[in-house]
Amino acid sequence: MILAGGRSPRSLTESAAEHERWIVLSSLAFVTALGLYLTFASGDRLMMTDATAWPAGYAALLFVMWWSMMLAMMLPSAAAAILIYAGIRRNFSAKGQWQPPLLVFVSGYAAIWTVFSAAAVALQTLVRDVIPMTGMMALTSARLGGVLLLAAGFYQLTPLKNACLRRCQSPLFYFARNWQKGAAGALRMGLAHGFYCLGCCWVLMGLLFYGGVMELRWIVGLALYVAAEKLIPASWRISGFTGAALIVWGLWVLARTLW
Repeated sequence: MILAGGRSPRSLTESAAEHERWIVLSSLAFVTALGLYLTFASGDRLMMTDATAWPAGYAALLFVMWWSMMLAMMLPSAAAAILIYAGIRRNFSAKGQWQPPLLVFVSGYAAIWTVFSAAAVALQTLVRDVIPMTGMMALTSARLGGVLLLAAGFYQLTPLKNACLRRCQSPLFYFARNWQKGAAGALRMGLAHGFYCLGCCWVLMGLLFYGGVMELRWIVGLALYVAAEKLIPASWRISGFTGAALIVWGLWVLARTLW
């Protein structure tokens, strides 16, 4: 069977496989752009929604904002793992061994950040009337901001952070030791990688409340740092330097409140 233009289904499949890397990267760029758009579109609606008059609608919009923001921030940082999974899957397929689509692995990864988004919504709803925030959803209390910086800084130095980061920095090593066949296996590997990524970044995501959940520069800055932390060699110890810098920053902020 020949399609219009003289290309067979087989040749189209081969062409897609040859350009898979660029297809994946382009898809991630599209999802990131769409996520940022949804983040600020839902954020604008939140500013016009009365949380007390329509609590369910407010919570739904808040979830959309967090969910789209997390996917926009975290999927690019998982690009290396996604590309490596795609390459391994392609090698299995070339040998006639069926492997589930890449989307199954990505869905597992995204599911972890979906749960995190729901938890962030629940927490923000609980403290909304207790902890005042600006219109950009940043803490107004300098003391709380300083404590948040200190917490993020100290967490950067913990063994848990380092253990999770090592796995995120070496996805090929992880797949070599933990490869699982079938759709259920791909989903579990995606969940596991997402879980390690969450272990690396959950406290850093709390810093959004320091700079502003709706502040574009803060969102992009954190996203770039998270990606750099996974891509820069472990020997550079970037997380340790960042932890020390956050601690100094937090102490400076707290000291200013005493002056």
